[in-house]
Amino acid sequence: MASRYDHPGEQAASDPIRLLAIRDTPLSVDEVFAAVGDDASGGTAMFVGTVRNHDSGADVDTLGYSCHPTAEAEMRRVAEKVTAQFPVRALAAVHRVGDLEVGDLAVVVAVSCPHRGEAFEACRKLIDDLKHEVPIWKHQKFSDGTEEWVGAC
Repeated sequence: MASRYDHPGEQAASDPIRLLAIRDTPLSVDEVFAAVGDDASGGTAMFVGTVRNHDSGADVDTLGYSCHPTAEAEMRRVAEKVTAQFPVRALAAVHRVGDLEVGDLAVVVAVSCPHRGEAFEACRKLIDDLKHEVPIWKHQKFSDGTEEWVGAC
C-alpha cells in the first residue's frame, strides 16, 4: 500500500518559484498571495515587512532602500535553496526599493507547501535568508537628525 507521502501533491513542485522581484513601486499582498496559490498546498505562510516608526529606540522619520545590481539573482539563489530544503509547491518574494514612508510595505514573501508546518518553516527560512544574504541596504533618517545605513549582508 502506498504511503500518503507518495502522492505527487506531497512533493515539491517542479518549478515552484512563481514570483521574484525588486520594485520601486508599492507592493501588493494580494499579488504575492495569488502567486502562491496551489491546489496541492494545505498550508500557505506569508510574511509582510512594513516600515515602522522607530528603530533601536529612535524615532524614524524617513527610510529608503537601495540594492546591488545582483540583488534579484541573489533572491533567486536564496529561493532555490529554500525550495531544495522544503517540499515547496509555490514561492514568491518581492522587495521594495526607493523612499518609503511609515506603514509602507517593504517586503512580502509567501510559501505554499503540502502542510502548514512545512509552510511556516520554509517561509521563515526564506525571509531570514533574504534579509541576511541579498544585497539590499536600508538608509534610515531619525528625528534627532542622525542617520544609519543597515546592510542586508
